[in-house]
Amino acid sequence: MTMPQPFTSATGGNRGGGMKQIGNFTLQAFTGRWFMVFACLLIMSVAGATYMFALYSGDIKHSLGYSQSTLNLLSTFKDLGGNVGIISGLINEVCPPWVVLLLGAVMNFSGYFMIWLSVTGKIKKPPVWQMCLFICIGANSQTFANTGALVTCVKNFPESRGVVLGLLKGFVGLSGAIITQLYHGLYGYDTRSLILFIGWLPAAVSIVFLRIVRVIKVVRQENELRTFYRFLYISLGLAGFLMVVIIVQNKLSFSEFEYDATAGFVVVLLFAPVGIVFREEFKQWRRKKEKQSVVNHLPVIITTESLPLREPVVAPAAVEKEVSCWKTVFSPPERGEDYTILQAVFSVDMLILFTTTTFGVGGTLTAIDNLGQIGRSLGYESKSITTFVTLVSIWNYMGRVASGFLSEHLLMKYKFPRPLMLTIILFISCAGHLLIAFGVPNGLYVSSVIMGFCFGAQWPLIFAIISEIFGLKYYSTLYNLGGGASPLGAYILNVVVAGQLYDKEAQKQLIARGMTRKNGEDLTCTGIECYKMSFLIITGATLFACLISFILVIRTRKFYRGDIYKKFREAAEAETARTEMSLSPMTANETHSMPPQGTRQ
Repeated sequence: MTMPQPFTSATGGNRGGGMKQIGNFTLQAFTGRWFMVFACLLIMSVAGATYMFALYSGDIKHSLGYSQSTLNLLSTFKDLGGNVGIISGLINEVCPPWVVLLLGAVMNFSGYFMIWLSVTGKIKKPPVWQMCLFICIGANSQTFANTGALVTCVKNFPESRGVVLGLLKGFVGLSGAIITQLYHGLYGYDTRSLILFIGWLPAAVSIVFLRIVRVIKVVRQENELRTFYRFLYISLGLAGFLMVVIIVQNKLSFSEFEYDATAGFVVVLLFAPVGIVFREEFKQWRRKKEKQSVVNHLPVIITTESLPLREPVVAPAAVEKEVSCWKTVFSPPERGEDYTILQAVFSVDMLILFTTTTFGVGGTLTAIDNLGQIGRSLGYESKSITTFVTLVSIWNYMGRVASGFLSEHLLMKYKFPRPLMLTIILFISCAGHLLIAFGVPNGLYVSSVIMGFCFGAQWPLIFAIISEIFGLKYYSTLYNLGGGASPLGAYILNVVVAGQLYDKEAQKQLIARGMTRKNGEDLTCTGIECYKMSFLIITGATLFACLISFILVIRTRKFYRGDIYKKFREAAEAETARTEMSLSPMTANETHSMPPQGTRQ
């Protein structure tokens, strides 16, 4: 019998082994699921340039001599690009995530770089259709970042999808405030340079983490949810710091050094989750090493004694003959199973979600896009308008993480359906629309908070509902299909309603002053009447979205009463069992199948 060798002390001869272990741990840390989550957090933290349109829209309007309707048309193409991600979804179905992220980085830089060249006069003033194309391309890069990073994370953590969506979409919501502080540190208040900044920064971050973001086998960990809460606490600290800084910057004038210090601290908080990553990966590495050490020191015994044979693994049934996807369009599976793209597109549930997103998200998106013009029409100072934009960004983040984490908790503990929470959020947003419509004194501060929170809260709920009802097999495409409804709502409510009514009122005021509009001169409207009728109409559209959303609550009530994550939990348990079996020195079948040579120890 050969006795197992005891562990030796850490002598000089073992230094090479120690370095190898450090190398193995480092490799595991940088290729593990948690570092991938960190990479996705950073990508998402700079992927929300579309929410900063109000900060640089004034430069575009004045530099190129646009009317409000033209500016709103540009905003609509920005929303169209930022939300219609069918192309990125289809590419992600056949290509790895790094391809999607790389394409997004190229589009982001090229789109915003051309806008910067136009606004600064470095190229000849382009026609409106070209500006619409530039901003659509730049904004569409956000869907590539979302598809490459966020969809991949959901697939890697299917049992925590609400939490994952809330956290990652929360960083997208917070990205406006993050980019604003970083831009102040680099460029001060030069808003034209902001356009260039949001062109190169997101592209650079995506390129750095190209090969880190990938689909990894699902293995459920006991402390998975606890780890996500640790990420949440850091992000709450970041949001709180940004809130304080914004308030102070609104009251005081910061020096160049103070802007630099603020930006530096934001960077530190952004990289703080690395500590959590290495802590969790070290725990896993140590547990794996301990299990392997126990296995390696077990004596190997081979005997001819009769051992019960394992049940043979039954091969899966032969795949049935494939049926054309067109023939199964109107024969979808049960909710929660994997729908085909066509089955989901033509389902009543998707039609309800699409309509809800069109009029619900479209309304809040219109309010956010017009915050700058609303503030100017109501007589707010320039600093206050910057505060509104940043408040929207922070409360956008709060809405996303709150709806993601809270809906997951309520669903798991009380079977509280996500569609019902979506209906409640839509109803709350009506209060923000009414504050704008009636021009309540200082009401734009409150409305910014409500609009930011409700806009942010809607997205994790919509995307989680899509993943739960239609499955994850084609989630990258269906995810982007669900987001594509908001540009339609933005066009109807922003361009057709708000933009035209604003210009009509501005023209009326111009005539009342006995003046006429000159060519190239932008129309400016002041007073409550500029947006009153627009936001009364938007309030009615949002109430209609509430009603449609409640229909989905009724249709899915039975589905949400069941165990919607059962198949993912069973798959994770099976994968964990296979992993543990791979560490065992010899299975019963292997022992039984040895030729009869007596007993050896």
